Amino acid sequence: MTADAALAAANLVIDKLGVSAEQLLSGTMTSPCPAPTFADYIPRVARAVSPGARRTYQPYWNLLLQVRPDRPITEPTPTEFLHLSAHVKAEAQIRRNHRGGTSAAEHFIAAARCLYRHAELDRIITHPDNPAAHIPKPRRHPSLRRALTNTELHSINTAAAGGTDPQLDTLLLRLHTETACRRGGALALTEHSLDPDQHLVLLKEKGGTTRWQPVSPTLMHALLDHARHRPAGTPDTPLLRYRTGKPITRRRYDSLWNRIGRAEPWIARHGITTHWLRHTTLTWVERHFGYATAQAYAGHSTQTSPAHATSTATYVKATIHDVATALAALAGEPHPLAHDSNASAFPFEPKKSDWLAA
Repeated sequence: MTADAALAAANLVIDKLGVSAEQLLSGTMTSPCPAPTFADYIPRVARAVSPGARRTYQPYWNLLLQVRPDRPITEPTPTEFLHLSAHVKAEAQIRRNHRGGTSAAEHFIAAARCLYRHAELDRIITHPDNPAAHIPKPRRHPSLRRALTNTELHSINTAAAGGTDPQLDTLLLRLHTETACRRGGALALTEHSLDPDQHLVLLKEKGGTTRWQPVSPTLMHALLDHARHRPAGTPDTPLLRYRTGKPITRRRYDSLWNRIGRAEPWIARHGITTHWLRHTTLTWVERHFGYATAQAYAGHSTQTSPAHATSTATYVKATIHDVATALAALAGEPHPLAHDSNASAFPFEPKKSDWLAA
């Protein structure tokens, strides 16, 4: 064995013992601190992650707190986590989009990996000793979401306009259809997010991404009118509100689609949600303006380009002007940032009365 190899082996042993070279030389060895319990460590990790991650992982962390609150986090084995994953899958709540509990099992494993990833960062464990890192995630089923047709989109908007607050519900649907934003992006909107001069809204979505997204004059006027009649108090508080002035939450989307599903049973049967509007818009943009524009429209990083695009994606990135051009064609209205274009309008654009209640 060479000197370098012997030194590397010695360092590996020292790391495994949890002591430093100085301690070995001085002859003093302190006992390593005991590993924290799940009850101690989970709240610490929950405070360190983003609100979105906390909302997703907390139910699964609660399960760990129920079954092993006083156990050190270093005790469980990968096999134990596999058993818990199978339990989560079997006990998954059956909803309209239930697919055998696979998603619940996947989220449980992701929650465990997040917990132990922080334990590695805190040097409580090493990667080889990470029990969650060695658990395979269940194979994800192909998504059943697809682009909606003209007739389907018209039916959704018509049903939404029949509720107790049609102005809010139709505004939500138009916002998501025009911008292809996620729910988090809409809920994060404030008055500061609106640029009425250039017809842009600032979307803040998952992963900390931020982008200015073009919107039509009709939608911008509707957002400003909503802010005027339902004042938020300060420009940096949530824009979308009930008539009472209280900000909407994700529950508004649940009640909206439940009500639409009662009016149009096929919507409930297929589990259609707001994310289907994102599929609809991005599919149309890709078909008419290409992959690069659809990628920018979605707010996706160029690093997520398909494998066949390779480095070419670096040179063909779409600009905000390309996105505005697609938006102008989609909405059938001019946009100040759009290129001159004779592109046809969105083929299944609902009537204006369907978008926004009078």
